Amino acid sequence: MNRELLQLANRIRQEMTAIDYTLNRAIAGLAKSMQNADDLYLDGIALNLHGFYSGIERLFERIAVLVDNNLPQGANWHQLLLQQMAEDVRGVRPAVISDEIRQDLDEYRGFRHIVRNVYAYKFNTLRLGNLTRKAPVVFDQLRKEMFAFADFLESSAEDLI
Repeated sequence: MNRELLQLANRIRQEMTAIDYTLNRAIAGLAKSMQNADDLYLDGIALNLHGFYSGIERLFERIAVLVDNNLPQGANWHQLLLQQMAEDVRGVRPAVISDEIRQDLDEYRGFRHIVRNVYAYKFNTLRLGNLTRKAPVVFDQLRKEMFAFADFLESSAEDLI
């Protein structure tokens, strides 16, 4: 188990870099969209915001499976997973993320659902811009919390040696 915890901690650190890159693409797309008054950039922004949240959720899934041994089921499993990450699992792990970040990420989870189910030309441009502008602040705090959790995993793995 300790090897799996170390691998998960390493994966968290690597994925956060990829998520940051994806987020920066959304931000660059928003700037180009505003500069060129070209709404075709909005498709790329939406796709990158989708990737931003999906990358985060993949990490949460790995934590739920490897650490919690409990991946939520049902129609609203995405929402339940996000809630699970904001809760302590007694005797297993501390909360992965704060409730504040959970609330912020819930907006991106909801937006990802829209990206998957609505034609791109129907995106709410104002919401897309607001989510993109807000994302760096959310991501900076998320990264701190995820790195703290990776530190916890590494410490836990050392305790098992």
